[in-house]
Amino acid sequence: MSQKTIIAPSVLSADFARLGEEVEAVCKAGADWIHLDVMDGHFVPNITFGPPVIKAIRDRTDKVFDCHLMIEPAERYLGAFAVVGCNIITVHAEATTHLDRSLQAIRDLGCKAGVSLNPSTPETVIEYVLDRLDLVLLMSVNPGFGGQDFIPSVIDKVARVRAMIGVRPILIEIDGGVTPETAPLVARAGADVLVAGSAVFKDGREAYAGNISALRTAADEPRLAALGSR
Repeated sequence: MSQKTIIAPSVLSADFARLGEEVEAVCKAGADWIHLDVMDGHFVPNITFGPPVIKAIRDRTDKVFDCHLMIEPAERYLGAFAVVGCNIITVHAEATTHLDRSLQAIRDLGCKAGVSLNPSTPETVIEYVLDRLDLVLLMSVNPGFGGQDFIPSVIDKVARVRAMIGVRPILIEIDGGVTPETAPLVARAGADVLVAGSAVFKDGREAYAGNISALRTAADEPRLAALGSR
């Protein structure tokens, strides 16, 4: 595992009228990954974008495209997201009947496989698919909208998932309400990747580098301490 916290800005909070430029700007500012929140208005009460938009911005950076599918059903669209350049594809455990099959399909497409859990979903649902996973995304807000407040009970959930993972090379990602105040809490519990929308894209492009640095600084020290104690 990398000792550096991975910062994955969510373009949900970017200026959609200039999305390609926003991707370039946030990558230049220090983003490690680009997080793509795909919503369908069915599984979650919002609609964002799909493969054509991702294809249009793929050539703006060679950074990891971290695709979070908040859609139901997800299975029939996996290939479409793989072909436009998504490196990681994450499906919700709540949105698929055959989670093991979906994760296998993502890996067969040449992508890394992730599973996401809503705040009220127990981590036990992933117990029997751990060996199919590259990433576990824990929602720290209820999915569907940006700018929500962090749900504190997720901190203990992070620790339980970290214990469940053991020595497996699986990253834990946190999505929702991530700020310099909440980042150290989840980092100390075992998080590796922080998704941040409002906290990164606020105050204009000249602030992006400082916003990303603030998140990383807040998370790195407690994360290193947690790594040292394992």
